[in-house]
Formats: sequence, C-alpha cells, structure tokens
Amino acid sequence: MDYKLKQCLDNVRKPARYAGGEYNQVVKDKRQVDCRVALCFPELYEIAMSHLGTKILYGRLNAMEGVWCERMHAPAPDMEREMRRRGLPLYGLESKDPASDFDILGFSLQYELNYTTVLNLLDLAGVSPFSKDRAELTPLIVAGGPCVYNVEPMADFFDIVLVGEGEENLPALVELYRQAKAQGWSKQTFLKQALDIEGVYVPSFYQLKYNPDGTVAEIIPQNGAPAQVKKAIVRDLDKAYYPDSFIVPSTDIVFDRAMIELFRGCRRGCRFCQAGYTYRPIRAKSAETLTRQAKKLAETTGYDEISLSSLSSSDYPWLEQLCDSLVDYYEPRHVNLALPSLRADNFNMDLMENIQKVRKSGLTFAPEAGSQRLRDVINKNLYEQDLLDSCAVAFAAGYNSVKLYFMMGLPTETEEDLAGIAAIVRNVIRTFRQTASNKARGVKINVGVSTFVPKAQTPLQWVGQNSREQVRQKQEFLREQLKIKNVSFSLHKSESSYLEAVFARGDRRLSAVIYQAWKNGCNLDAWDEYFQFEAWMDAFETCGLDPDFYAYRQPGKDEILPWDHIFSGVTKEYLRSEYEQALLGKATP
Repeated sequence: MDYKLKQCLDNVRKPARYAGGEYNQVVKDKRQVDCRVALCFPELYEIAMSHLGTKILYGRLNAMEGVWCERMHAPAPDMEREMRRRGLPLYGLESKDPASDFDILGFSLQYELNYTTVLNLLDLAGVSPFSKDRAELTPLIVAGGPCVYNVEPMADFFDIVLVGEGEENLPALVELYRQAKAQGWSKQTFLKQALDIEGVYVPSFYQLKYNPDGTVAEIIPQNGAPAQVKKAIVRDLDKAYYPDSFIVPSTDIVFDRAMIELFRGCRRGCRFCQAGYTYRPIRAKSAETLTRQAKKLAETTGYDEISLSSLSSSDYPWLEQLCDSLVDYYEPRHVNLALPSLRADNFNMDLMENIQKVRKSGLTFAPEAGSQRLRDVINKNLYEQDLLDSCAVAFAAGYNSVKLYFMMGLPTETEEDLAGIAAIVRNVIRTFRQTASNKARGVKINVGVSTFVPKAQTPLQWVGQNSREQVRQKQEFLREQLKIKNVSFSLHKSESSYLEAVFARGDRRLSAVIYQAWKNGCNLDAWDEYFQFEAWMDAFETCGLDPDFYAYRQPGKDEILPWDHIFSGVTKEYLRSEYEQALLGKATP
C-alpha cells in the first residue's frame, strides 16, 4: 500500500493533498479500537479541509474511546488515474489503510453537484453503490449535511441518512453500531434499532407511489419507521462539543484559518435560503465560551487568522464585547480576526476598524435583488440606502473595494429589477466619489450574480426555475448593463444551476440518473473544467426521465412533495403562508 501510494504521489500535482501527516491529525493504536469511521468528503482536499462541520465531527468521534475517525476525500483526476492504474483503493489519510478496513463511511452532502463524486468514492473504495446490494452490516454507508433535507435523489445509495446536527446523532449511531457488531446483529436488525435515534432516516424503509403525471401519490413508511423524520438539534451550544484543535493542512486550502461558530440559525427569514430555515432555532454561544475557544485554537493551531462564523455574524448579540476581548489578546500576537457574513443594515465601522488592526480585508454585502419590490418578495429586509450608508462610512475610513452579491431569476422578476442591479452598482460608485477619503486610489467593485435555485424546505420550493434560455437572455442583458468602469462581474453557468434545481427538488427516481451519469464519466461536477452537461442529458434520456419536470414545474398547493417525510422544524403550512406572502410582495419582519 505505501509503495503504491508513493508511486502515485510521484506522478501527481499537489501530492500534499493525499499524503496525510498533518499537524494535529489523530492517530490511534488499532489494537485499542473496535470501530473505525471515515468522514468522506466528496470534494477535493482544499474544500474538504475548509469545512467546519467535518472538523467538529472528527474531534467528537476521536474523543470516544475505542473509536478512530479518519478522513477521506475525492482525488483530482490525475490522482484517480494513478490510483486505478496501480490498484490503490480509497484510503484513510491518517493510517493509509484501505476503505475496506473501515466499519462506517460517512458522507457529507453539501451541494447537489457533488452526487456523482459520492458514487466515484464508493467505487474507489470497492463498495457497491446501491444499498440493496449490500446485505452485510459492514460497511455501513451514512450521509449527513444540508442536502439531507431532500436526499431523495440519493436515497438508493445510503443505508442511513442523519437529519439535523451530527454532534447529536452520529456518536449515538456509532455506539449502536459497536453494539450490533459485538452481538452479531444483521443489517436489518441494526437499521430497525437505529430508528430510535433522533434524526435517523432509513430510505429503504419508505415506499413511494406515483401518480400518472409523475407527482408523488403517497409516501408509505414501513418496518416501524416514523411518518416524518424529525431533525436532531444541539440545544445548548455552550455545552456542546467543540474541538480544542484543528488539523493544520500541509498545503493551501480555501479557508486557511481557524473558525469559531458564533451561533446557529438566522433571524432574517430570507425566503430563498434553505439554511435560514433548516438551521432553526437560533442558538448562540456566550461571549465567554467563544473567547475561550478562540484563544485555545490560536494556541493549538498557530493560525494567524481566526474567523467568527455564522449565517449572519453581525447579528450576534454580544459581538462588540467579544471582539474587544479577542483583539486585546490577538493584536500583540499578530493574529487577525475575520468577520464574514456582514449585513449592510447593521454595519459597524468602529467594529471593523477594531478587528482589522492586524490586517485589513475587503467588504462584502449581499443586496440579492436590484429593487426594493423584489427584495420584499424574497424577504430580504434590506434597503438600498442601508447599503449606500454602509459603503459611505467604509469609503470615508479608507476602504476602496467592495463585493456585491445578487441573484437573478427570482420569482416575479422583471427587466426593471435586473437593471436595478447596475443602478445599485453605479450608486455605490457615486457614493465613493462623494465620501472617499482617498479618491486617488479609485474604487473597485466586484459583482457576483448567481441564478436562483428553488430549494426544498423553503417558501420558494413551489417556484419553478427560469428556463435555461431565459437565464441566458437575462445574463446577456446583465453583461451589457454591467459594462461599467472599475466593475468586474461573474455569472454562474446556466447548465449547472439547472441541474442543481433538478436535484434540489427531485425524487428518488433520480438515483438511476445519477448512477448513469457517473457511468457516463460525470464526477466533480461542481468544477467547470470537469462538468459534462451532455453526459448528464444522455443519462436522463437513458433513464426515461425529463429534467424539466423537476426544475421548471410549479408544484400544486396540496401536492405531496418528495421530501414531505423529512421535518426541518418548520411546518409546511408556515412555508406555504410565506410563499403566498412572497407572491403579494409582502415582507415578514
């Protein structure tokens, strides 16, 4: 194994991705371990090592006596070619042992375009992709992450799906597995017992019936499975496990810094945002807990930047108190504080100047839409003047660049709304000219415009996506509108947004399409250079399914949705009422 691995690493770019041995990794004596778990991230190392949830679960499982948790991630195409050519299977980064030595393979589903990569990793591990073909208890294939709120397109591949927050239910599942392994339970016995754990969803225990028009007629639970799986939540974040140290990667990653989590949930209620609904209720850590965790991470990792993370960091109630404490500690040690997810309507320049004494970073705001009418539709409680006032304060303090994020293809959108995006950008430039303390440097504005994707478990799950032709026309319109000096902009590919919508609202019949697409060579679909749209369309044709049915159709008010048996904590009735408010253009405070 080590010899084959060395041969592979001699012939690939970025071998540090696959070598392991990083500072703070956990290595245990196998003689003291009776359960081995792999956290499999279906993305490249740079993405996998940036994910906070994986860091938390890695530490939580390795804190359990008798359990050893390791990491696996997707190889880039050059490494995969070497692995397959030399017969090197997927392996744990810590031990270099093959995936066949592990009891549980746990996959994090962060993004719909990672689905074929899951199948590729199972194939590299020597594991049959379909749950029905794996009769034995080992290996147990498990999924978690935000995509589980509609995991139906991947339902045929997983033995168990963990809905909600993994710190709660993954350790319990591991303990039950250890009992099952010791007592020789069958896989079926184990799956039935696992139903007692909060947030456990066993896809094979549900039968779906369909109407002649392709909509869902009935979702039938079997084997004692509940009619609705309720998510697991951490009720007290101050008492919840949080790692004292993170693995420090040996090569660059996307977010190369330590992170502390301010709170979970979001009080804003943006109607397009799945995380805003599925991460409810709002739970915040105390400033004392965060100060202790942040100082510990700086000591154990050596990072020179600590990020204060959440869905809306400036909404943390004790933010100034926390930052004052951390700046006093970090500034003499030349450690920078990063505060992402800022809101333009509560931007605090004094706070920004305070936390950026070590290193000044750029400003990022997300107006989302070009008009107030459309912001009311999506419940983005933000006014253009809020944005301009925040920019004015920042420009006066010496900032000269800002990133602005918008969406196109939102429900009820008009050409006037799209033109409003360029109008906002021009107003920001005008604000710079009026308020900047250093006009000679000039202003730089980076505009990102993504395509709206209707997501399950949100009020806009009843909205059909714009057609690809509509998206292309709107993008051409925006390209003309945004030809403004000192402005750069990026637009998402319409094809990838289309597929994302298909799987965001899909049902389990799509498992066959995902498998066929993987057989067609699809893998790492989130990367433009590897994305093969025609291969995906061939897969739909082979399986006799129309992707437009999932992406463009507007479900009926009383229609059974494929994910109705997964409960995010927000009722379908409330989501529907918010959808109706959206159509009326009414914002919810």
